[in-house]
Amino acid sequence: MKRFKYALKGILFALKTQANIRIHIIISVLVISAGFIFKINPVEWLFITFAIGLVLAAELFNTAIESLVDLVSPDYNEKAGLTKDVAAGAVLIAAVVSVIIGVIVFLPKIIEII
Repeated sequence: MKRFKYALKGILFALKTQANIRIHIIISVLVISAGFIFKINPVEWLFITFAIGLVLAAELFNTAIESLVDLVSPDYNEKAGLTKDVAAGAVLIAAVVSVIIGVIVFLPKIIEII
C-alpha cells in the first residue's frame, strides 16, 4: 500500500506543478466524453485508453526527468537542457500519436454525421 501512496504522491505533485498534465487531463475528459457520445466500440476504446495512458505516462516521466535534472544541475548546463528537451520530445511524440489515433477513431463518425 505504501508504494501506491508514493505513486499517488508523485501524480499529485505533477498535477499541482505541471500545467501541461492538467491540460492533458482536460483533453482526456473531453475525448472520453466524445467516446460516449459517438458510442465507440470496444476496440476503439482500447486505442483511446492506450493513447490517454501513453500521454499521461510520458508527462509523468518528463516531470520526473526535469526534476532530477534540476536537482543534479541547478545551474544552466547544455547537456541538462538537452536532456529536458529529449524528454519533452517524447511527450510530443506521444501526443502526436494520440491525436492520430483520435482522428482515426473519431473522424469517420464525424463525417457520417455531416
